[in-house]
Amino acid sequence: MTSTPARLHAFNPPGFAFAVAGLALIITAFNGIDFDLYTIIEGGPRLTRLLGQMWPLNFEALPRLLNSLWITFLMAICGTTLGIAVSLPLVLFAARNLTPHPYIRFVVRAFIALCRTVPDLIWALIFVIVVGLGPVAGALAIMMDSIGFLGKFFSEASEEQDPGPQEAVRAMGGSRLDVAMSVVLPSAMPAFTSDALFAMEKAVRASVILGLVGAGGIVIELKAAIDLFKYETAALIILLIFSLVVSVEQVSNRLRAKIIGGD
Repeated sequence: MTSTPARLHAFNPPGFAFAVAGLALIITAFNGIDFDLYTIIEGGPRLTRLLGQMWPLNFEALPRLLNSLWITFLMAICGTTLGIAVSLPLVLFAARNLTPHPYIRFVVRAFIALCRTVPDLIWALIFVIVVGLGPVAGALAIMMDSIGFLGKFFSEASEEQDPGPQEAVRAMGGSRLDVAMSVVLPSAMPAFTSDALFAMEKAVRASVILGLVGAGGIVIELKAAIDLFKYETAALIILLIFSLVVSVEQVSNRLRAKIIGGD
């Protein structure tokens, strides 16, 4: 008779210590922000009143809001396109199987990590200082964030390719560039495209927020509506943002399914 597998494995001392430390950190986090469930429950009537003030929607502002939403979308496209354009060449130096020297790989990987670890809002603040207020600063911030995201995944996709064809090209006297252009990049292109679509989804969500630091877009309209207590306009803006994000995700998912399915 076979025994039923244990539902929980016994903790070893390091695992038990890690679990206790994690639980202590969670408790500290809730206490540190003064999390109070009763306060949230008390806010229920205020939420109901706010929802009532959001109706009916202010469709008179729709043409102006659609234009701002379009700028937000274009900002995401520009930033992602620039990020792809920079990330693809970086693969030649960041991927272990393509880089000319480990030191170069370390430097390029460090740059990619910097782009990834600095929040996009910080990049937006930097570029607002550099190029001024407006969607150009937002596009550049998205570019840096996309480099951090795509540079990492493009490099990993390149390193995961079958080494056999690469060795065959080298055996015929091919250079690293020959290996990259004839074997690695074509083989990794489906993964590159899928990652680029993920980056586009991420950029659309990020572009909505970047306007808070002067990078343009529809969030400026949202902040103005809330500051002026025009909640019916704010509700319409939220619905427009929701529609944009969902639409981009649906299109991206369909394209990704076709790429993976090979249709």
